Amino acid sequence: MADDYLVRIGRLIRDARQHRGWTQLQLADALATSQSAVNRIERGNQNISLEMIARIGEALDSEIVSLGYAGPMHLRVVGGRRLSGSIDVKTSKNACVALLCASLLNAGRTILRKVARIEEVYRILEVLASIGVRARWINEGSDLEIVPPARLELEAMDTEAARRTRSVIMFLGPLMHRTERFQIPYAGGCDLGTRTVQPHMSALRPFGLDITATGGFYHARVDRGVSPSRPIVLTERGDTVTENALLAAARHDGVTVIRNASSNYMVQDLCFFLEELGVRVEGVGTTTLTVHGLASIERDVDYSPSEDPVEAMSLLAAAVVTSSELTICRVPVEFLEIELAVLEEMGLDCDRGREYAAANGRTRLVDLTVRPSKLVSPIDKIHPMPFPGLNIDNVPFFAAIAASAQGSTLIHDWVYDNRAIYLTELTRLGASVKLLDPHRVLVEGPTRWRSAEMMCPPALRPAVVVLLAMMAAEGTSVLRNVYVINRGYEDLAERLNALGARIETFRDI
Repeated sequence: MADDYLVRIGRLIRDARQHRGWTQLQLADALATSQSAVNRIERGNQNISLEMIARIGEALDSEIVSLGYAGPMHLRVVGGRRLSGSIDVKTSKNACVALLCASLLNAGRTILRKVARIEEVYRILEVLASIGVRARWINEGSDLEIVPPARLELEAMDTEAARRTRSVIMFLGPLMHRTERFQIPYAGGCDLGTRTVQPHMSALRPFGLDITATGGFYHARVDRGVSPSRPIVLTERGDTVTENALLAAARHDGVTVIRNASSNYMVQDLCFFLEELGVRVEGVGTTTLTVHGLASIERDVDYSPSEDPVEAMSLLAAAVVTSSELTICRVPVEFLEIELAVLEEMGLDCDRGREYAAANGRTRLVDLTVRPSKLVSPIDKIHPMPFPGLNIDNVPFFAAIAASAQGSTLIHDWVYDNRAIYLTELTRLGASVKLLDPHRVLVEGPTRWRSAEMMCPPALRPAVVVLLAMMAAEGTSVLRNVYVINRGYEDLAERLNALGARIETFRDI
């Protein structure tokens, strides 16, 4: 984990330097060192002493490392700028966290390539480290090597880190094969209303897992004499529910049939990874999965998760709302085909390159060029459906896109209790977004975006939608406390700046 902390300290130093308006060369001169040394420090590629951190803090008039609470991170956005150039889509956040949980199934070494360096991943790594799993960044910090111990120290679990991510719920499936009694804290993550874990319990009960929820923890007990006697029918076609059932089935010595399974991108990546572990999975990409489990797994594996379709949609929306021409490379097109079909009906001008395979050898990618377009509102309402329908996480981006189009668009976000409410925050930036009920908003466009200072919504995708609208608004906007964006996106501001945006990261210092 040392490399991880070096990267995080490096980012703090970079943010403080940029906040003061210094170049790397100016900081190097103040420290009597070279620009290349400062560059290595900011990238987390050089060991750094406490004395050097203190010197940097003094030079920048900034407390880089605090013994108390670190203040929240904010973004200052100078809007009205067009983007240009090309950008690669990074690996899937949701696939990466599922694969980190799945690494607990394997007694051998797991290498995951190009893992997203985001807060959600960091929280899972902190939990893994606390229970004895050795995880380290390799190959200049782009890949992760994970080696579990012979015995997990579950009693030492970092509950504070675990409570900050909903992904910890996916520890249930693999941990039930490691011990007969354990507990994990209630899952956290985005504030999206009541999200029941009952479907997880129903999916895992046939494997002998009994869960009691008391005192802020799920207390799990495993009956080794129980195994599925018939196909498991999921009561909810959810992604994490399906993943938990897969994780339980992978180490069940027998054949498990899972029906009403999600076939979404992160589920497919998990299936491909399980196949690398020697677990045969039939029906990948359908709603019925047949898993040929193994009683034990000890295999050195090397796997590359595919690119993130939701990040691809984020970048596409950035191009639309800023009226920019942008090429988005490595787009997992099979998980964006409905979104693209809707956008093309709205008038989006875009070209798709030829299809090619992702590094996992299975997922289909394309390079997508988006050009400034005169959009009109869609004829039908925008609403999510399980894959291959419009992705649940892509719905919020249509609020910003609809606000840029001519006409009225009804958005029905029926999955989450609160998320549609957060989309009304766009009104502070000039949009006309009327809340019809907790799940539906009516968006009128086109919008003359205006700058504003506001708090970041506590849900990931609406937070990014607000940031994109700020990029379209003339003037300077401030988005405060953007931790939730860092949960799901790696260096988003920096990457958008490379395309022509002007986004400054700062803290209250």
